[in-house]
Amino acid sequence: MIKVPTMAEMMAEGKQPEVLFWVGCAGSFDDRAKKITKALVKLLDKAGVEFAVLGTEESCTGDPAKRAGNEFLFQMQAVTNIEVLNAYEIKKIVTACPHCFNTLKNEYPSLGGNYEVMHHTQFLKSLLEEGRLAIEGGKFKGKKITYHDPCYLGRANGVYEAPRDLIRKLDVELVEMRKCKKAGLCCGAGGAQMFKEPEKGDKDVNIERTEQALETQPDIIAAGCPFCNTMLTDGVKGKEKEAEVGVMDVAELIANAEDL
Repeated sequence: MIKVPTMAEMMAEGKQPEVLFWVGCAGSFDDRAKKITKALVKLLDKAGVEFAVLGTEESCTGDPAKRAGNEFLFQMQAVTNIEVLNAYEIKKIVTACPHCFNTLKNEYPSLGGNYEVMHHTQFLKSLLEEGRLAIEGGKFKGKKITYHDPCYLGRANGVYEAPRDLIRKLDVELVEMRKCKKAGLCCGAGGAQMFKEPEKGDKDVNIERTEQALETQPDIIAAGCPFCNTMLTDGVKGKEKEAEVGVMDVAELIANAEDL
């Protein structure tokens, strides 16, 4: 059992962590996304990273409110978080959610929140390069994996290589979908669509994207976002392929390769 300290506990001991792990709403409350949170915590612990979470002091970044058009609510949520982060003198934030990543990185500075913000795949890659984390092929060796680019990580922030570099370290066959990187297709959850039913149409976006993933005939569809994970998992179930095709976050792949 890994004990994850809160910032309040760290401050009480007069310590400052190397990074703050921003868990996000999905990683805190969604049962599937909690597994991603646990996988990342295991990897950070294994690499000897001193990190902390805000715990009950963390609230939603405001991304869904802003994307749904409620700027007032977004600013209220953002300013509340910025006050907490600045009070703890936070410099560096790591998160497994591209929505949190994008909002903290690009929307918070104009409201007084200036931090170095990294997506967990970027941070894990930096740990690998520094020799603090080793990645073995393990049980995924030789498997065929296709990677889905989350919109707010890929097209919005240009982060394409970090997750792919990590996947390649697992000695797998990385196969690209016909729509990937800059041409990647949304999973259907962005822009606060995660929290509502889709409008009427011929096909749900997540089904279209899942079909593109399944064209590559993968063993696993890798994702770097809890929302994408949900949408692709639902898509795989909709195609009745859940027995053959897994949907996993990049952090889960690395942590599970060696059964940490």
